[in-house]
Amino acid sequence: MSQPTTKGRGPGSPTRRTLTAAARAAAKRAERAEQAEQAEQKPAQEPLPEQEPRSGRTVVIEAPDGWDDPPEPRPDGEEDEEIVLSVRRRLLGALSLTVLLLAAVVATGVLGWQYRQGRLTEQARVEALAAARKAAPLVLSYDHRRLERDFARARAHLTGEFRAEYGRTTKAVVGPTATKYKGVVKATVVEPPGGGAPAASVVSASPDRVVVLLFVNQVTESTQVTGSRVDLNRVRITMGLTDTGWKVSAVDAL
Repeated sequence: MSQPTTKGRGPGSPTRRTLTAAARAAAKRAERAEQAEQAEQKPAQEPLPEQEPRSGRTVVIEAPDGWDDPPEPRPDGEEDEEIVLSVRRRLLGALSLTVLLLAAVVATGVLGWQYRQGRLTEQARVEALAAARKAAPLVLSYDHRRLERDFARARAHLTGEFRAEYGRTTKAVVGPTATKYKGVVKATVVEPPGGGAPAASVVSASPDRVVVLLFVNQVTESTQVTGSRVDLNRVRITMGLTDTGWKVSAVDAL
């Protein structure tokens, strides 16, 4: 039997490689054992406690006096309708106030106008009555000896169409008759026997037109009458306001 040779035991032989691998495995086992021993000796690390989430700091602020919380938001449409209604109410309120102010202005104007008309009417009554009492004797009197003068004095107190009518009547009728029969007529406004205001009154009045009722006595003398004839007449005289004062615009015997 032949003897084993030593050629296979060199550095690169299988036997050599097997020993080396075994040594490395043993070293690794020793290292793992050491690590396990160190792990057993090292106290286990306690887990960190679970931290609760931090919340923000709440600050409570007291509302000032008179503060009202804002209204809760409303659905779309309702808020718009409320705005429209609010605008309408404001417009109606402004319109009502305007109407009331206009009514007050108109009422004040009407009252002022009525007051002024009342004062003017009262003034017209006084002035027209005095002018009628002065004009009546001149208009209703004449003397055949001075017809032109008497008629001219009377025309100075007349106005309008009545002035023209008086001129036509005196020229065509009164003048020729007075000349023919030597007529003299003297008219006076009746005065009470015991004195006092003449028999005259205002029938109606406005600021520019007044109707006056007068009681007038007319004493007539002529060749047609024996002695004197006295006529007691009621005369309605209409007075009109002109640029030169109150004038007679109509005379009616009642």
